[in-house]
This record gives sequence, structure tokens and C-alpha cells, in this order.
Amino acid sequence: MDDRKEAQEKLLRGIVDIVRGCGGIILHADRNQSTIDAKAGHANFVTTYDKLIQETLKKELLALLPEAVFVGEEEDTHASIGTGYAFIADPIDGTTNFIRDYRTSAISVGLAKDGAPYMGVVYQPYLDEMFTAIKGCGARLNGTPIHVSDRPLHDSIVIFGTATYYEELAEKTFAMAYDYYRKSLDVRRSGSSAIDLCNVAAGRAELFFELRLCPWDYAAGALIVTEAGGRVTTVDGAPLPYGESTSVLASNGICE
Repeated sequence: MDDRKEAQEKLLRGIVDIVRGCGGIILHADRNQSTIDAKAGHANFVTTYDKLIQETLKKELLALLPEAVFVGEEEDTHASIGTGYAFIADPIDGTTNFIRDYRTSAISVGLAKDGAPYMGVVYQPYLDEMFTAIKGCGARLNGTPIHVSDRPLHDSIVIFGTATYYEELAEKTFAMAYDYYRKSLDVRRSGSSAIDLCNVAAGRAELFFELRLCPWDYAAGALIVTEAGGRVTTVDGAPLPYGESTSVLASNGICE
């Protein structure tokens, strides 16, 4: 292994260790001691544990890579990711699931380099599934390489997100979901876009779409899909504007 590759793997291991530790916070959460606050938008919540995990991620990730900036969902202002390294983190992707103990939530950490995706880590603590990717080096689940499926749309599972915070997108979302329902095996909705993207990467489903996601929702998962051989664009087929709120369409490259 050359020095550059070794340094990449060491950095990724460090991120994985930090994220796994935060997964323990989710698993041992006492919901009776957690406050729940509403944010702007329909069914948009933040809990004591979102804030705790984000604070932990910020402290430990910046100690790991001091030259980086940190962009987290629960911050009021966000640093630019255009130059140098930037961690883009969602402390609990699937907060409503977490509140209800639905057990489909994840911690998502993307690392950008000069405004482009560089590393991605998504951890589903309830299943102990750690998805990772380094740009140009493939994607893995718990250390084992993963790849998107080769199933066509009529033999596929389609996952979608409802862009819950943006009620004006609901009608279009469900119209698209119905169209895919008619053309595929079936549709699914989990409540965590990070997990949905990773399930496409692992070949468990063939397509995912959501009409509006923020960078922390897709920063890690989108890279994991592309490194698993998939394709990620906007729903209109344009290149994903990494680092901005956008629609997202991820597929195995066959289903569109």
C-alpha cells in the first residue's frame, strides 16, 4: 500500500471509530430524558440527542483533521465547503424514527475536499451496518465490498422520500411514487435518506428519489452509491450540485 492510500485508510478508520462511538449514544438513549423541539417545516424535529451527537462529531472529527471545517444539520450558520476539507454531518438522519423508536436511523458523515465528495460514512447502529467509501476506491459494508444490482426497473424495488418539511412537494412526490409503483415490483419509504442511498449501493433496492434534500442528507450516501457502481443525479438528470439543497435520484444506472 502506498503512503497516500495508507493515509486515506487511516483517516477513514478514524472517522469510522468516531461515528461508531456516536452510534452507541443512539442505542443507549433515554427518550424520557430527551427534549424535542420543532424546527421550521412540517414534522421537522430536533432532540437532545441530535445536538449531543453533533457536538461530539464536531469535537472529535476536527481533532482528527484540524484543517477541516464542520457543517452540521443542527448549526444556525454553515461554513463554505468550496476550499480544503469539510465534514458534512447529519447526527441523526431519521429523527422522527428515533423519537418513535422505529429503529431506522443513521449517522451520516461526508468529507468533502475542495468542494467535491472525498469520503463517506453512514452507520445504522440498530443493525450495526457501517457503510464506507473513499473516492475512487469503491464502497464497503462492514469492510466487505458492495455493488449496485443489475436489475431493470420492472424487477426493481424503488425507495422514495417525501421531502416532509416541504409540503408543497407532496403531490408531485406521490405522483412519481405511484408511477414507479406501476412500473416496478414495489415501492418503499424508510424515513432516512442516508439509509435509502446505502440500500441502493448494496443492491437491496434499485432506485431512490426525493425532491429536496440538504447536503447533510446525501453527502455521504451519494458517494457510497457512485463508488458502488451506481449513478446519482438530480431528478431531472443533471449533475448533483454537491453542497447545496437539491433533488436526488440515485439508481443502479439501469433504472431511471
